[in-house]
Amino acid sequence: MHSALSGFPASGIIDGRYRSLFILSALTLVAATIILLACMIGSVALPLSELPAALAQVLQGAPSTLTATLLELRLGRALSAFVTGGALALAGVMMQALLRNPLADPYVLGVSGGAAVGALAAMLFMATAWMIDAAAFAGAVTVALLLYALARRDLRGGVAAEGGASLLLLTGVILASGCGALVTLMLSIAPEGRLRGMIFWMIGDLSGTQLRWMPWLALIAALLFAQRVARSINVMALHAEAAATLGVRVGALRQGLFLCSALLTASAVTSAGSIGFVGLIVPHACRFALGPDHRLLMPASVLVGGAFLVLADTLARTVLAPQQLPVGVVTAMIGVPVFLLQLHHIRRK
Repeated sequence: MHSALSGFPASGIIDGRYRSLFILSALTLVAATIILLACMIGSVALPLSELPAALAQVLQGAPSTLTATLLELRLGRALSAFVTGGALALAGVMMQALLRNPLADPYVLGVSGGAAVGALAAMLFMATAWMIDAAAFAGAVTVALLLYALARRDLRGGVAAEGGASLLLLTGVILASGCGALVTLMLSIAPEGRLRGMIFWMIGDLSGTQLRWMPWLALIAALLFAQRVARSINVMALHAEAAATLGVRVGALRQGLFLCSALLTASAVTSAGSIGFVGLIVPHACRFALGPDHRLLMPASVLVGGAFLVLADTLARTVLAPQQLPVGVVTAMIGVPVFLLQLHHIRRK
C-alpha cells in the first residue's frame, strides 16, 4: 500500500509535465501560425506556395523578388512585435508577483515614463532613429536605477511584504507622475512637424521598428531566470508572510523580479513605444485559463503576449490600408472589452 500511495505524487508530477508540454507546444504552434499569417496578409497578399522560395532568399540575405522583399519586411516586423509582446506579458506577470497587485502592469513603476522622456527629448532635438532608441533606453534605465535606489530597503525585504510593495508602488507612481509632467511640457513646446511622430511613439507604433537581437537576449535571459525561480514565486504568492521560513530568499527574489521586469519594459518600450494592455490582460487571461502555477504561466504568457501583439499589429496595418493605425490603439480596443469580460467571469465565480 505504501508503494502504491507513494506513486501518486510522482504520477501527478509526470502528468503535470505532460500537460504543460502539450499546452506550450500548442501555443507555440498558434504563435507560429499567426506570424505566418502576418507575413501573408497586407496590401499585397503573398501566396503560401511562394513563401518557401522567398524565405530562402531572405535567409541568404539577397531578396531579389517582390515576394522576398515583402516577406523580409513583414517577417522582421512580426518578429519585433512578437518579442515586444512577449516581453510586456512576462514583465506584467513579474510585476503582479512582485507587487501582489492584480492591476500591476509593466508601466506601473514609471520605467516607460523615463523612456518616453528620453525618446521625446531626442525627437524634439531632431535626433536620428538610433539616437531616439538609445535615448529611450537610457531614460528607462535611469528611472529604474533611481527607483531601485529609493526603494532598495523595500526590495531587500527590510519591511513587511505588503508594506514594502505599497511603498515601492507609491514611489513608482510619483516618478511616473514626474515623467508625465516632462512629457506634457515637451509636447506643448514641440513644433507641429514633429508632434505627430511624438504622439505616435507615445501611443505605441511598430511601423518603423527594426529587428534587433538585444530584445531577444533580454527576453530569453529574463525567461530563464523566471523559470529558475518559478517555484519560489508560487510559494511567495501563496504564503507571502511565511515565505522566508519556507526557504525562499524573499529579498533576492524581489530584487530579481524588479530588475528583470524593468529590463523587459525598457527593451519593449525602446522598440515600440508605450503599448498598453498587453502586460495587463495577457497574464490575467493565461492565469484564468491555465491556473496560477508560474512554471507554466510565465512561458505561456510570453507566447500568448507575442502572438497577441503580432495579431494586433497585423490588424493595425491592414484595417485601413494603406493607412496604418498605431498598434497601441488596437491593443486598447481589444484589451478593454477582454479585461471587462474577465472581471465579469471572476465576479461570477
